[in-house]
Amino acid sequence: MSILALGLESANETMKELGIDIETYSSNDLSSCGVYKYVEAKDFTILLFAYSIDGDPVICVDFALGESLPDNVREALTDPDVTKTAFNAAFERICIGKYFGYAAPLDPAQWKCTMVRAARMGLPLSLGQCAEVLKLAESKMQEGKLLIRYFSMPGKNGKRHLPSDAPDRWETFKQYNIRDVEVEQAILKKVRRLEPAEFDELLYIADQEINDRGVLIDRLLVDNAARFDEEYKAELIKEAQKLTGMENPNSPKQIKDYLTANTCISVTTLNKKSLDELESQLTYYPKARRVLALRREMGKTSNKKYNAMQVCVCADGRIHGLLQFCGAARTGRWAGRLVQVQNLPQNHLSDLDFARELVKAGDLEEFEMNYNNVTQVLSELIRTAFIAAPGHTFHVCDFSAIEARVIAWLAGENWVLDVFRQEGDIYCANASKMFGVPVEKHGRNAELRQKGKIATLALGYGGGVSALEAMGGSKLGLTEWEEKEIVKLWRNSNPRIVRLWAIIEKAAITAINTGKDVPIHRGIVIGFRWGMLTITLPSGRTICYPRATVGMEYNDGWRGDHEIIEYEGLNQVTKKWEKIRTYGGKLTENVVQAIARDILGIVILRAKQAGLPIVFHIHDEIVTEVEVNRPLSDVEALFSHPIEWCRDLPLKGSGYTTPYYLKD
Repeated sequence: MSILALGLESANETMKELGIDIETYSSNDLSSCGVYKYVEAKDFTILLFAYSIDGDPVICVDFALGESLPDNVREALTDPDVTKTAFNAAFERICIGKYFGYAAPLDPAQWKCTMVRAARMGLPLSLGQCAEVLKLAESKMQEGKLLIRYFSMPGKNGKRHLPSDAPDRWETFKQYNIRDVEVEQAILKKVRRLEPAEFDELLYIADQEINDRGVLIDRLLVDNAARFDEEYKAELIKEAQKLTGMENPNSPKQIKDYLTANTCISVTTLNKKSLDELESQLTYYPKARRVLALRREMGKTSNKKYNAMQVCVCADGRIHGLLQFCGAARTGRWAGRLVQVQNLPQNHLSDLDFARELVKAGDLEEFEMNYNNVTQVLSELIRTAFIAAPGHTFHVCDFSAIEARVIAWLAGENWVLDVFRQEGDIYCANASKMFGVPVEKHGRNAELRQKGKIATLALGYGGGVSALEAMGGSKLGLTEWEEKEIVKLWRNSNPRIVRLWAIIEKAAITAINTGKDVPIHRGIVIGFRWGMLTITLPSGRTICYPRATVGMEYNDGWRGDHEIIEYEGLNQVTKKWEKIRTYGGKLTENVVQAIARDILGIVILRAKQAGLPIVFHIHDEIVTEVEVNRPLSDVEALFSHPIEWCRDLPLKGSGYTTPYYLKD
């Protein structure tokens, strides 16, 4: 209960905000195990605690040398009337709670994360990079990485370096700690300009509670699966060595050299696409085909998730911190951390229970007798490693075709909305409209449904043949001519969606050029503030594109001379901050995915209010851990109630109940 709830005045009447940065030590590796496991090490401690009260000069308290926090600062850590701020506040919140011996993590409602606020403005999630992008006078000290490696991690001999081992370095470390708070405070002044939507502030709190709650793993399954994978791959290596004489069959270069030398085919790369193409060319090279098959199995990296689980599972048997709020800066969607639940392999096995029990029995030989492709089966079992606690079960529920619904709603593509309202099959409906014949999933012209499906999934954001190819067009046997025809037919069938791309692009160009707000469909407003292209969504949340500009491209073979939009962002390939070009289709994709994210966010808040604990969520799906007598309908109801700002958007959620996570 808070101090105010007891009718007493706050212990910190004048203090409103406490900016914090800490330096810590733990023998657990933070980058691989996450903060929740990091603080469980017996030697975990806080070394330095730097703080700023209401923007005042920074003070550094040296815990390592016996100093302690002033009483008012210590009391402020749990005072609900004092807002605590930090860059990646989850780290400070968890570490401070552990250090001072609180039974549970500190209340996230009392914390504001400067990193999240920066991400909401499309800025980097790295403190140093964020300061650099904002061109702050205060920059992060470059010595920091070396100092952290020296004082915050075990040395090469496993021993810890103390301040007395390098007094000069220690003094520099204290200055580094102070500078971090100064940089964070400078960033906070910049990012305060964007006032977050109220629901998004509540969603951040719910997100932190989900990470604090964590999810239980089947430790026996995980440990045996990790061992199976290691032992089986060792068998594969031996077989490959015997077949080829290679010293290291895991070496891509040695594999390529072997295949090139022993076939008439020049092998230059071993990515998945090239492996698929190679396999069809090696019909008359059985030995080479076997080597290729061995390479596929040895190269399967998804099973490393079992090792990741072993590294980050906490003493309570649960993995915490799987999700990063606003991890995708452009849309505000979550990013996966640690085990990367956002890209778990699918499961297609019809006998999951049997496969799980074989793994838990621990006999690899018996497992191999039942399954030819051991690595593939282990991959399909990864989801099932997440289990409900005793006396509980998982209710898993997701939205059906959420992006197809949202884009049709935004564009006013009413025939699509009618299909959803009548609970029809959108892939059949699209194919029927495209080809002018009735298409039924298991009836007339059923073979066309797949073309309707790939078109629906690939073409909503301005893509053409390349988008169909990325979605697997050639695997379906589509020729380039057929793909071009599908693009034309889909666009003719969805003219309002096609028009939406142009509307959003034109509005963005107008906003950047004039600085004026441009309202478009469904309450969306495109503007230009602080040098950023801004798009305010129906939920009231705003997404940002830093340093947006309009330029010209000349002699474009498709569009001729035309204006182009560029902004600054993190290149996902190079991981560098650089100019990125965008266009109407891409902006539409960002808007649709951001709206879908907000819709899921509303469901997450509803689940919290209804006492339905979420353990993690993926894309448009939530996983709740509830008592076994709690009906699935309670969770499905969260998805069916209209949302105030999109009441006429036909949404549908369906779910299933399972003792372990799977894709139904």
